[in-house]
Order: sequence, then C-alpha cells, then structure tokens
Amino acid sequence: MKFGGTSVQDVEAFQRVSRIVREKGGKSPVVVTSAMAKVTDALLDSFEIAKKGDPEAAFNSLEIHFERHLKVAEALLKFNQQKIFQDELGLIKREIKDLLSRVARRSLPLSMLKDAIVSYGEQMSSRLLTEVLSASDMNAYYVDARRLIVTDDEFGSASPIWDETRELIRLELTPLIQEGFVPVTGGFIAANRSGETTTLGRGGSDYSAALIGAALKAKEIQIWTDVSGVLTCDPRICPEARTLRTLSYEEAAELAYFGAKVLHPKTIQPAVDLNIPVRVCNSLRPEEEGTLILPASRSTPRKVKSIAFKKGITILRITSARMLGAYGFMSAIFQIFERYRTVIDVVATSEVSVSLTLDNTHSLDNIVRELQRIGKVEVERGNAVVCVVGSGLRDTAGVAAQIFRAISDFNISLISHGASSVNLTFVVKEEVVKDVVLKLHQEFFANNH
Repeated sequence: MKFGGTSVQDVEAFQRVSRIVREKGGKSPVVVTSAMAKVTDALLDSFEIAKKGDPEAAFNSLEIHFERHLKVAEALLKFNQQKIFQDELGLIKREIKDLLSRVARRSLPLSMLKDAIVSYGEQMSSRLLTEVLSASDMNAYYVDARRLIVTDDEFGSASPIWDETRELIRLELTPLIQEGFVPVTGGFIAANRSGETTTLGRGGSDYSAALIGAALKAKEIQIWTDVSGVLTCDPRICPEARTLRTLSYEEAAELAYFGAKVLHPKTIQPAVDLNIPVRVCNSLRPEEEGTLILPASRSTPRKVKSIAFKKGITILRITSARMLGAYGFMSAIFQIFERYRTVIDVVATSEVSVSLTLDNTHSLDNIVRELQRIGKVEVERGNAVVCVVGSGLRDTAGVAAQIFRAISDFNISLISHGASSVNLTFVVKEEVVKDVVLKLHQEFFANNH
C-alpha cells in the first residue's frame, strides 16, 4: 500500500491512512509513503538557497514543515511516542543543517548532497506514520528504505539493481511479515552500493512500492492518491470525467507517459514483469474501488478508454534530400538525442524529412546545432501532444475517422498511429488543446454512446 503526499499532508490525512491500512490492508500489508505534500519542493528550495551561500536561511525555510510533522505527532501520538518522534526529528534537523552547510561549502558533489537532503521528506513521513499506526494498536515497524533498494550512482534518477534489491527486500521484510509486523518505509529513496543516499526520480514512491510488491510477490499493489483511479480525462478540463474500472498495463503506461499524472510508466514495470495487479485508489474516498491495472485489457464495447495530453511540446523538423533512399539516416539523428540524454515522444517520417517532438528542451540548442549538419532544421514551440488510448485502436475500423471528424475544426501538426495498438497520438497548438480534448471527450463519452 503506497500513500502519496496528499494522502499524508495533515492530521486528518494521517488518521485516514491509519483507518485505510486497518480496514483495507488485508492480513499482511506493507506500507510505503511519500513525503508530506509540499515537503519535497521545500527541501529542494532549501538546497538552492544553500547553494547560493546562505545555509542558515535555507534551514530556517524548513521550520514550517518540521512544525507540520510535530502537529500530527501532538494530535495522534501517545505521550511517550511524541517524545520518541521529537528525538528522531531533532536528529534529522541536525543532519539536514549539516548537509546544507556542506552544500554552501561544496564539500561533496552537489548531486549527492541534493539526494541526501531531499530524502528527508520520506524519512520524516515514514517514521511519523509508523508511530501513528502504532498509536492505533497496529504492530507497525519502521524500515529504512535505503536498506531495501540498491541502485546505481545516477543521483537524482537512480536505477535499481533488481537482483540485489529483491534479495534485500526479502531478507528484511519477510521475517517481519511472518512475525505479524506491518513494515512501514519511505518511497522514492534508496542507496547505492557504497551506502550513499540516492533517489529514484519522478514517480519514485510508486516505483518503490512496485519493487517491494514484486520482490514479495504481493497479491496486489495499491497506489493511494487523491483521485479516484485513472479517469477518462483530466477532471480539471472535463468535470464529467469518470473512473475507469480496469486498464491494461500497456494502456496505463501510454496514458502516464502522455500526461495522465496518476502513474509514471516505469513505476509499474516491476509489477508488469510478475503479473501483479496494480490498483489506483482515492484515500479521500476509500470505499470506491478505483482502477485496477491488469496485465491484459478486458474487452469492452467502448474502444476509446481515456484521453491524455501534455503541454510544453516542441516540434523539430529535419529535412534533407540526402535521406532519399539512404540508410543510417535515422540512426544518425537518434544518436544526437542519445548524446544529450533527451527523450523523443512522437516521431513521423517521410521520404526526405523527420518530424519529432520533445518536452525536455534543456539541450535543444546543442541538438539543433548538430542536426544542422544533417539537414535543414525547423523548431516550432508552443505545442501539445494529445493521446487517445484504448485497446485495439489500431485494429478497429472507423475509430481514427471518428477522432479526426470530431476535431475537424482544428489544425493537426503531426500524427502517430500504428506504433502501439492502444494509442493514437497527434500534436496541436497549445492554446487549443483544452478545446480539442473537450470535443473528443464529448464524442466518445457523452450520452454513453
């Protein structure tokens, strides 16, 4: 059971989590928690302040968040537990203060210090949640996540070393579960082989839960968040969006990759590999079933299941007559992106040109400069990718026609269809994306048709 930041943001949220673990946790739950909402951002901000040479101001900026943890402790813990947590928090504060002064002095690599500092969000919330569960008579046992997940040295976005991680998780957690304990650990954080703290990058807490669930061959991995599962669309754009009862892993990954914020695709990979169902639930409405993500899609009369979108997209068009009848051209293009560690989202090709989209433009100038050696390069900013997802889209006659008929008033810059059997992707201007998504949602989900 993994709980996101909004699920542990205040006293009421911690109380809800305690109730959910008791009522929905089955016989032997394992609990993974994110940092309290806003704490990770605050820790990152403090790192930036310290980097500018003011570690004291950096530390003081965190005081409001230390207080939030103490407030939960005062409200929900017994007196002796409060004392235990206060002592733990005192130690954490001293460690953070020391790390921030090291940042100001540059006494260690900044990427290493950044991971060490940002890890304290999960360390605080998981220690606090352990005490909260214990206070409601559960046999909770705190486990430091750095004893469970081993990664490479890529600070900020480390990759787990699966065989070692699986072995450690089983060694640490199996005896606890057998003795009737409820293990509680922080998501997102891990350690490299040298024991230095690393973090798993975006969606890291879900990833931690999937790794632990996979290692223990769990019956189900539950992701508790602040939305009722995966929806047919972003509810901020379509208030009438509904919860999907089931999705396939492939559909969920496509949706997540193209902007649906509920899951990050790589986070559920360990579950995919072992056919473990992943359930996305709403901690504000625990009675709702949420969305069950399964290895394969269940057939449904409605081919389109959900519509996701991602703004801030840049289109690159590379044109060269040398492409005509030549081989190795695509390889040369992709090698440039690989060199600058930049991910491409959508690709479309013709005889003499390649169009592709990026959402990370950090190395764009360097990439364009190298691409210009291959051909003429056009850069078009301010676009959005729209992704229509559903099982069998590629193999169902008439669906593509229905999609484009619904949005015939809008200009489409680029289309990708056929690469995946479950998704049709296209690019429009950023300023019209909301209207496009609304029209599509109306076409496929209004009036239940």
